[in-house]
Amino acid sequence: MRRNSTGSSAYTSAMFSETRYARNGELCVAYRASREGPRDIVVVPSWFTCCEVVPELPSLHGWVEAMTSLGRLIFFDQPGTGVSDPVTPGALPTLESWADSITAVLDDLGSREAVLLASTGALPAALFAATHPSRATALVVLEGYAHPLTENPVVLPSEEAVAMWGTGELHHLLNPDMPWNEEIRATWARMERIAASPGIVALMMPHVAEMDVRALLPAIRVPTLLVQHADDPFVPLEWGKYVADHISGAKYVELPGRNFYHFVEPGWRASFQEIAQFLTGRQPEVADDRVLATVLFTDIVDSTRRAVEIGDRDWHALLDAHDAVVRSQLARFRGREVNTSGDGFLAMFDGPQRAIRCAMSIRDAVQALGIEVRAGLHTGECEVRGDDIGGIGVHIGARVSALAGPNEVLVSSTLRDLVIGSGLEFEERGTHELKGVPGEWRISAVASA
Repeated sequence: MRRNSTGSSAYTSAMFSETRYARNGELCVAYRASREGPRDIVVVPSWFTCCEVVPELPSLHGWVEAMTSLGRLIFFDQPGTGVSDPVTPGALPTLESWADSITAVLDDLGSREAVLLASTGALPAALFAATHPSRATALVVLEGYAHPLTENPVVLPSEEAVAMWGTGELHHLLNPDMPWNEEIRATWARMERIAASPGIVALMMPHVAEMDVRALLPAIRVPTLLVQHADDPFVPLEWGKYVADHISGAKYVELPGRNFYHFVEPGWRASFQEIAQFLTGRQPEVADDRVLATVLFTDIVDSTRRAVEIGDRDWHALLDAHDAVVRSQLARFRGREVNTSGDGFLAMFDGPQRAIRCAMSIRDAVQALGIEVRAGLHTGECEVRGDDIGGIGVHIGARVSALAGPNEVLVSSTLRDLVIGSGLEFEERGTHELKGVPGEWRISAVASA
């Protein structure tokens, strides 16, 4: 009926290499790189990551695509995390060994020099920039600090962080402005579980929290940019300013926001523009191409059989009447028609309750035409591509719709949770695996009024 929408995971997989390994002494360091560009940009983690998953997180898709316009983007996992070699209590990685991971990855890629982009903190990146200035063309620090995290009373105790690990809720706590629903939580929870087990987090969190690189900062002589969110409670502004003040010639930029990460919604565009300006001398326009929306799929039940029964001429007249009904209901409930093909519609809404009520109205109104429709809805992050939309959110909506029977309006658990208190009633339709979508999904039917 309509083209399949490719999720961001498949898109990013095509953009990045498979995971490779570089040798850092006796340890193997996992990394992934995008296609070659005008410069190499190494994302230096100071947190628990997994390069198998991070580039493909839907929450990062917009930032990753924008950053690859500036150069070859390289993600890697520090030893002890992700798919790099594990560590043991008696052989925890030192700051030196973490900086050596950068060398190992660049050497394996045959790269002579790179921009260092510290996604949080400036710890291994600061040491590398200070000791290998000929290989660091620039240092970009997002939400930077050089102080030990233990000096900030707001930072969660390790025990609490470990208790939350693997649920996704820790990343929600760190990024309170990031769009959040069950689907997004599940993707971050999966990343956490693959990045590190709770035992590894418990082992390494105190180790990471005690690292202090303040003494290294004056030795850094490479062009440096620091970008800070004004209201992030976990990295005080004075910490970021301290880093900038103690690196010769460093540029400090303060942006509105509370998120710990600069590569998620909202705010990644402003940070990206600062990075682009710093590296290229120009600040590109970045389209606002990702939104949280409710998608609605509808189509006519047994359309092929009905078309054969009544003939082409009457079928086309019936389709025209059906389309007019659907469009009138979309206008009534502030829905936007995205596309239509054959006997089905794809529409998007900025309110989940309106989307459900629109689907119910379409279902009821077309019965006067002697036809039945089925409908499926889901709320998630969507990629806006001109007049079209795509991404995993659209993919899930299509899979939910495919499960619906005649006169059924099915919704994902994400959408159902968003309309609690609306007066809408639901009937359970069980847990399903949706083709091409990770995990199991609870599906519900909207009860007839």
